[in-house]
Amino acid sequence: MSLTERLGLSLLRRLDPETAHGLALRALRSGLAPLPGPITSDRLQTRLAGLDLPNPVGLAAGFDKNATAVNRLMRAGFGFVEIGAATPLPQPGNPRPRLFRLTRDRAVINRFGFNNDGADLIADRLAARADGIPVGLNIGANKTSPDRASDFARVLETCGPFLEFATVNVSSPNTEKLRDLQGRDALATLLAGVLEARDGLPRPIPVFLKIAPDLDEGELADIARIAIEAGIDAIVATNTTLARGGLQDPQASETGGLSGAPLFERSTRVLARLSELTAGRMPLIGVGGIGSAEQALTKIKAGASAVQLYTAMVYGGISLAATIARELDRLLQREGFSSVAEAVGTDKEKWL
Repeated sequence: MSLTERLGLSLLRRLDPETAHGLALRALRSGLAPLPGPITSDRLQTRLAGLDLPNPVGLAAGFDKNATAVNRLMRAGFGFVEIGAATPLPQPGNPRPRLFRLTRDRAVINRFGFNNDGADLIADRLAARADGIPVGLNIGANKTSPDRASDFARVLETCGPFLEFATVNVSSPNTEKLRDLQGRDALATLLAGVLEARDGLPRPIPVFLKIAPDLDEGELADIARIAIEAGIDAIVATNTTLARGGLQDPQASETGGLSGAPLFERSTRVLARLSELTAGRMPLIGVGGIGSAEQALTKIKAGASAVQLYTAMVYGGISLAATIARELDRLLQREGFSSVAEAVGTDKEKWL
């Protein structure tokens, strides 16, 4: 991390977290931070659901909700970038304050509630973006929608022509009853509608499913089976958690989804179990608590073909993506892997 980035992070931590996030996006758009471009090597190059990634380290949804900094993020060292979440209509989300740093725990709690500019405006920005690494969109439903399941298909119809992939988000804890859509019958119906919309695009794209870390064994098995039967291209494991065990920060009692370091073990166990349940029939993307190359490789060895990060950048800055990618390359070499694919699932039994 450069001195400029360290000073910038120090300043941002003195501000309200949501204000700081907005300023970080503005600084990124302005070009203040030097960006290395995608980090790659023969070992890091990854094939994910038909997508060619320069490296397996992606940006999780939530950092750039409205695609306002997507061109700069594509040059920040990531192998792929996910923006959003987007809903059909613009919505303000939940009242502020709704973002909380848990510095003692290297974590964040958010209860944003899908605040975004709406699919039409986001689609316009996506249409104007530069070519480069794969860019995807996390898609959701409006809080007041009478038919939330159809909202997902509507966002995909609007934005899909300008994407390389889309992620169905039924696992955010911050929209009331949204997680009910992870139930067996509701999820099968929702995914059928999304995939029908995908098949109607001028250029059909992979569709991923993002799940919660708070599912029991039966729920997880149902989701794996439904995803396979529906033809989903990958599962993203996992979103934020409602659990609060072991936290030390005074803000731990805030409601919302917890992300960051405390989520690592829980999300990795879900990932490994999904690897068992899907038995190689679809790739998995590991998310939750990744803050180092060692943790990225742990996710890969637990069953992930690629990983995503976000919360760790609150504490490690935008340069963290490039750092993790470069160090992951060295770790793969040190452990005798000639590719990311060779490492996938090699240590998942540890987490079962």
